[in-house]
Formats: sequence, C-alpha cells, structure tokens
Amino acid sequence: MKTGTASLPLHGGKAPAWLFGRMKRLAREIILIMARDHGVPEILKRVSDPFWFQALGCVLGFDWHSSGVTTTVCGALKEAVKGLDKETGLFIAGGKGRVSRRTPDEITASGDRLSVDPEQLVYASRMSAKVDSAGVQDGYQLYHHVFFFTAGGSWAVVQQGMNTRSRYARRYHWLGDDVSDFVCDPHAAICCNARGATLNLTANDGEKNRQTTAALAREHPDRIIHETRNFETLELPERHRVLKQDLSSPRLYTILTKTYEQQPADFEQLMGLKGVGPKTLRSLALLSELIYGAAPSFKDPARYSYAHGGKDGHPYPVNREVYDRSIEFLKEAVDNSNIEHSDKKKAFQQLNLFYREK
Repeated sequence: MKTGTASLPLHGGKAPAWLFGRMKRLAREIILIMARDHGVPEILKRVSDPFWFQALGCVLGFDWHSSGVTTTVCGALKEAVKGLDKETGLFIAGGKGRVSRRTPDEITASGDRLSVDPEQLVYASRMSAKVDSAGVQDGYQLYHHVFFFTAGGSWAVVQQGMNTRSRYARRYHWLGDDVSDFVCDPHAAICCNARGATLNLTANDGEKNRQTTAALAREHPDRIIHETRNFETLELPERHRVLKQDLSSPRLYTILTKTYEQQPADFEQLMGLKGVGPKTLRSLALLSELIYGAAPSFKDPARYSYAHGGKDGHPYPVNREVYDRSIEFLKEAVDNSNIEHSDKKKAFQQLNLFYREK
C-alpha cells in the first residue's frame, strides 16, 4: 500500500554538523524506545505515515516546511540504526542521489542477517521507485530513495522527487505489508497542495490500458510499426503528456524490439524491465489508446493537502486527530529516552511549535 505523498518547497543547503549530530542521537533513542515498547513493525507503519514523519522532523529539530526534512531525517535515521540490527532487527538502505543507487547492494549486504531472500526486498525497492518515476508521471523526478526493512522481510519506503519548474518536491510513502499489486491503484493516501497534469498508469480505471500495453509489448515490432505509419502526423489532444517524437518509427522500433525480446507477461513485468522508463511507457500507453481505444488515466492521485496548505481548510482540512496521535506518540518516545535534559527540552519545544502550527 502506498500510504501518502507530501509536497514541499525545495530548499538548498544542509543541516549543520552540530544539529545533525544531535538529530542522530535523538533518533537513535526514539528508535530504541519504539522498538522496545511498540515493536519494529510499528516503526515501519509510523515512518510510512506522512503526518507522523513530518512530526518526527520537528522533534529532531529540522525545518518542517522544506524538502530537506525528507533527506535529513532519513539520513539521521539511517545513521542512528547502525549497529542496532541485533537489538531491533531494523535496517535502512539508500539515500540521496548516487547513494540511492546503492540501495540494492546495501540490502543484499544484510542478507546473512535476514530470514527472507534479500532479492524480494530488492524487487520491492526497485518497483516502488519505478511506480513513482514511470508509473505515475506527475512531473517530479526522483532523487531520493530510502528503504526501511526488517529481518523478517517487512518494509517501508520514503522517497522524494523534485519539480525544477515549480520549485517543489513531492514525497512518497509506502508500507509494504499491504502491497498486493504494484501497478493497480496502490495509493492509499496521497497528500499534496495541488493537483497537476499526470499520466497515471497505475490508476484503477486504467486496467484495460495496462492490459493492452503489455500485449503490445509482446507483439513483433514490424506489425506495430505498420499500424502506426499514419500516427506520426496525428494532432494529439492537450491532455496527452506525450511528444510527437514519442511516436517516431525509429524510436518505437527500438522500444518494441526490446520489449518483444523480453516478452513481459503483464504490465508489472513490463514496468520492471531494465531500461523501460517513463518515455517507453508513455509511448506504449498512447499506442494502446490509438490502436485499441484503451485510454490511460490522467488523474493525479493526490487527494488532499498536507505539508503546509491545509490549516486553512483548502483543499482539505487538516486531520487534527491524526496530528494529536502523532504528537502524543512522539512525546512519549522522547520522554522515555535517555538523552540529556537540554536536548530533550529542545525536542519538546519543537513539538509544541508544531502543535501550534495546526
């Protein structure tokens, strides 16, 4: 289940060393208390909740209203759990930029401490990133991917993309225990301050398009190119986020040759193929509509505002009950932790500020 998304303004810079060091210490104590009192599965559940994650950023002392809260909080958590795997059974892989591409290797390196095949977790990591970069084409390019997992194979994901035109970032949360289908309406609660033009290849009402797209991918390229000769001069409707060059014969032939050789059984296998990205899926989805009349969905899966646009009730009121539960839960964790009194006092001050911002 995809549990949420948050839109945040892009801010440059990084947390100063004096702050980040304290964030790691406090995060370590919170993780230990949560693992002891609530269990590691609850940690995954909480991390996958965008409200709770934002509250955690405030407790740790970072800016609640910027894209940096995602990368900095995840970085502090990753550092905090190092050496705690025997006590908690919790592991964290990935990060920002080039570090995110090392996620599969970091998961595999933990293999001897896992009771499941690490390849299952590598697949979950890769597919969650594929869905948010190629399956839901909302204008945000992923640059941060952090994969939380346990020795028993449970997992959660916090990843973030940026839109350089709007100067906003969008954060995506996943909880693995409820994932039954990566490519059919996996979003449980997506939170952002505005909807935009989105090619949503994972929408529930796009099942026919997914089926025909997978079928097209298995066809011989010569047959499909013959069908598309007249499409190169087609006037596309404005709603299509597809360029004319996406329908050019040389490009399509390259795409179709690749997919024909792989023979994906369904849309999930097609999306999971190495080298199949947003442009390939856009082209095939449009062909499915042009040839078979199976239109893809263009609904932005965002449902309500979260990061900073909701306290005035637009476009959706803040859920005060959820805020209160998150704050009380974190207060309990901080209160029971072993950090110094001065750092604990600062953490409570941050929580109180966050509470008043509701």
